[in-house]
Amino acid sequence: MTSSPPCVLVVEDETELAELFAEWLSEDYDVRVATSGEAALERVDEDVDVVLLDRLMPGISGDEVLERIRDRGLSVRVAMVTAVEPDFDVLELGFDDYVVKPLFREDIRRLVRGLLERDEYDRTLSDLFAAASKLAALDSHKTEEELAESEEYDRLRAEFERARDRIDELESEMTEEDFEAVFYDFDRVDL
Repeated sequence: MTSSPPCVLVVEDETELAELFAEWLSEDYDVRVATSGEAALERVDEDVDVVLLDRLMPGISGDEVLERIRDRGLSVRVAMVTAVEPDFDVLELGFDDYVVKPLFREDIRRLVRGLLERDEYDRTLSDLFAAASKLAALDSHKTEEELAESEEYDRLRAEFERARDRIDELESEMTEEDFEAVFYDFDRVDL
């Protein structure tokens, strides 16, 4: 069974730019386009993995679209793709990335790839830590004999091993460019 490609929603009020972004991404992703905040809210659902969201649109702004997406509890990565230079108001926004136009083909592709990889890495890392916490709790309160007899403990240990192996696999498959895409924001912070 083949899994469907990740779904990207491009929200951009400049129709030509929205279509260009969609064209650039359509080779690898299922792409939806919305040219207004209202249309974005109609098209975003649990099947969408990434939203590329313009901030300044007539009607419902990108900021409001973002807030409504987060209020719905959708598990989606959102990148603000905008001509608006960031100001301190971005501190209140729940986006995953913020990039300023103009962007070119590779910029958009790298942005989407990085958001998807970051999402898988985060989910897998979360699974790893959850399994590790449960194992540590059981290891400290159960005898070796009790642990050896428990099928649930064996399943949990196998889950932990799978998550650890997947993290190792994700990290080993990352090129320097992939690693940079996953941790894109760290490169842009002056510490």
